[in-house]
Amino acid sequence: MQTSKEVAAAFAARISVLGGESSVFAEAGQAVGCDRIVVLGGDGTILRTARFASEWNIPLMGVNFGRLGFLAEFDRNEMENAAMLAVDENCPLMERSMLEVSLNGNRSYCLNELSILRETRAGACGRTTRISVTIDGSRAGDFNADGLIISTPTGSTAYSLSAGGSIMTPDCNTFQLTPVCAFSLKSRPIAYPDRCELRIILPEERKLVLNGDGIFLGELMQCDELIVRKSSRKATFLTRNKNEYFRRLTQKIN
Repeated sequence: MQTSKEVAAAFAARISVLGGESSVFAEAGQAVGCDRIVVLGGDGTILRTARFASEWNIPLMGVNFGRLGFLAEFDRNEMENAAMLAVDENCPLMERSMLEVSLNGNRSYCLNELSILRETRAGACGRTTRISVTIDGSRAGDFNADGLIISTPTGSTAYSLSAGGSIMTPDCNTFQLTPVCAFSLKSRPIAYPDRCELRIILPEERKLVLNGDGIFLGELMQCDELIVRKSSRKATFLTRNKNEYFRRLTQKIN
């Protein structure tokens, strides 16, 4: 079985045969100046690369070498098709919204979701936390829960879905607020327009952990200001067909 380096080298060679130019990088940050990025990996690798690519406005395409590969356009047995799409200058592009997360003025960006969760380390308090939320200045409620998930349409099929959230197609102009293990039956997921600004505070002296697309972003304390809004950045994906979403959905999520 080929190693990851051998697969990448073979893919780069095929790009050259098809008339393109390519370089192989171990880290996304090395791809500054490229016209497009092909990611050979799983959803986690694609998410990490998407955050970098969105900063430099570089389209990307995923080939799944992980488990689910929901964000990947091709599976690992479709390398030839992936190479042909990679050199197609007229292939369709799919833009996906991202979140901008500001914690006390420090900004981070997420393609899937921001999760706000109570600590699970040994010795941490096990009771639910009251989290207050406003949307464009209007009180959206106090949630007694283990945490909250704010997801984009892309992330609606990830952590939010497992917590009871709805699926949103990538072209929806909405974000979703999903409670995690809420104590009340009244605490249900809320879909809201992505033009709105969401603010979160802790009325009690507690500490919650922030993760963006599975990466630690910091801790939320009672005195902190957390603001979540739509980012001016977008993740742009090469795609075979913009109408393939529901086929992929039924194949991958089953």
